[in-house]
Amino acid sequence: MKQIVMGTAGHIDHGKTALIKAITGIDCDRLKEEKERGITIDLGFAYLFLDNNIQLGIVDVPGHEKFVKNMLAGAGGIDFVLLVIAADEGIMPQTREHRAICELLKIKDGLVVLTKKDLVEQDWLDLVEEEVRDFLHNTFLSQCPIIPVSSKSGENLDELRKAISLIAGRVPPKINEGTFRLPIDRVFTIKGFGTVVTGTALSGKISLDQSVTIYPRGLTARIRGIQVHGKQVGETIAGQRTAINLQGVSKDEIERGDVISISGGLCPTYILNVSLQLLADAPRPVKDRTRVRFHHGTREIIGRVHLLDREELLPGQEAYVQFHLEEPLAALPKDRYVIRSYSPIQTIGGGEVLEIAPKKVKKGRREVIDHFTIMDRGEESQVIEHQLLQAGNTGLKLTELIPRTHLPPNRLKDIYRSLEEKGKAIKLSGDAYWLLHKDIYQELIDDMLGQLQNFHTKFPLKLGISKEELKSKSLISEEKIFLKLLQELEREGKIVVEGEKVKSAGHSVQLVGRQEELKDAIEHQYLSAGFQPPDLEKVYEKLSIQKAEEQQLVNVLLEEKRLVRVKGDMFFHTESLREIEQGLKDFLKRNGAITPGEFKELFSISRKYAIPLLEYFDSKKVTMRMADKRILRRDA
Repeated sequence: MKQIVMGTAGHIDHGKTALIKAITGIDCDRLKEEKERGITIDLGFAYLFLDNNIQLGIVDVPGHEKFVKNMLAGAGGIDFVLLVIAADEGIMPQTREHRAICELLKIKDGLVVLTKKDLVEQDWLDLVEEEVRDFLHNTFLSQCPIIPVSSKSGENLDELRKAISLIAGRVPPKINEGTFRLPIDRVFTIKGFGTVVTGTALSGKISLDQSVTIYPRGLTARIRGIQVHGKQVGETIAGQRTAINLQGVSKDEIERGDVISISGGLCPTYILNVSLQLLADAPRPVKDRTRVRFHHGTREIIGRVHLLDREELLPGQEAYVQFHLEEPLAALPKDRYVIRSYSPIQTIGGGEVLEIAPKKVKKGRREVIDHFTIMDRGEESQVIEHQLLQAGNTGLKLTELIPRTHLPPNRLKDIYRSLEEKGKAIKLSGDAYWLLHKDIYQELIDDMLGQLQNFHTKFPLKLGISKEELKSKSLISEEKIFLKLLQELEREGKIVVEGEKVKSAGHSVQLVGRQEELKDAIEHQYLSAGFQPPDLEKVYEKLSIQKAEEQQLVNVLLEEKRLVRVKGDMFFHTESLREIEQGLKDFLKRNGAITPGEFKELFSISRKYAIPLLEYFDSKKVTMRMADKRILRRDA
């Protein structure tokens, strides 16, 4: 069954609620104060089953100027509007404001009903109809039917139902893909059941017993029950007016304006990039950093308008702006919003959300406007590619993108695959849905090769740089991206990776002059010293080594694995250390454990060497310390 939502609009006391009751039999005024005062204060709801297999949800909004924010809370999820104008009064202030709100929300269809037909003569009715037709000129309702009715006598109500059915039939059906979203417009409790929320499902679907998240609060709950138009159902889909019984949260923890979605489905933000159109009849220009009331879905938040390319936005003008909100908001690109002046309160404009949780932007930069233009007018794949570029050297995972776009996950996967196939993005670490833009990839490649070259220039006697040091010097923060680049550069033959060392392809240590002779002399000093090697400074002094470049010869011996650093500047020749290790193992196999004193005696060395050597063998998992003794590890 096709799910459609119709909303009313119009001035106070023009008969909206009475009309809905006349065509559905449901009284939308549920509050005691509403019944006592005879006006609608908050949102009311009804439903109607149409002949063409359509289930019509109806949102009845208040007409009083004090309750326009409640009207906005109900207007966000409607498919078409029923603009109600009393025949005895004609067009009034809230008629104009409600029409403007509908246009700002890009509601595309609707019809006009002239109520209280029974109170006026035909000549007067003709004049009002002519006035209404002029009022609707150049709007989305310019060609809509205008139907005079009497809710009291029932005159023309059948004709109205037929017109409603005709419009509902041409509204495109909702697609149940994408992230489930239900902006909450009512919260209450039912004895024996607990917390219940209502709203219009904007997209996706959700089922009984499913876990949900309440944004922007981050609360989690389980769906205990679902009702659609008074009937218990197993799931709710896009386009349905829905009541959800939640388990795990109390009424006091939720309020109108919160949004029910799945975990990870939305990204609460204080900053939005948007397009903004100021109404032609706005009372004054909007200046940079003007404080306004931001209405999105069922939520109202105070925020500031940050203009990007001008000091003020004049009535009738449109611009790209960034909103800085005082509370977090859960929204998606392509959502519509409305702004009202902070004081006096009046609808002044609205537009479309372009980007969620963007970086703060600086005013007057051409590239900022270019970015907004792509986000606004670009094709789907162009927008996603641009977001990859904006993500920089961390790339962009699909799970990070889902709460920032209106596109369903399957469509995003198709775009990701297409970008990779066309060479516009690079897949990271075997994850098909984590991409890096090709331009960023090339920048990182060039930077890494440059860092290697700089290292070789600065330390010509080192075989290579450690992976850890290279990563710290590069522009890369993600380990997987770093390893991916190493893998690609090695595959292309541009670098050589040996264990934890990395060097440029073709790089080798070239000893010149007396460097080869000095290197051999340093090695001989350590080899001949056996188990009690000399201090490095004394080696330099004995061999008259003063130049920093010549002092790097020790690094050559380390990388050639002829010397081993045991601690700090304490080095042992590899053969001596191997002999100590074997002697230690043999002793432990015979005796089970060894004390520092026994170790000193075994190798005839002082405590200066014994303790660092024992700690070295612990670190290499040859031995394990037990109190003041060492024992041999089983796998040693």
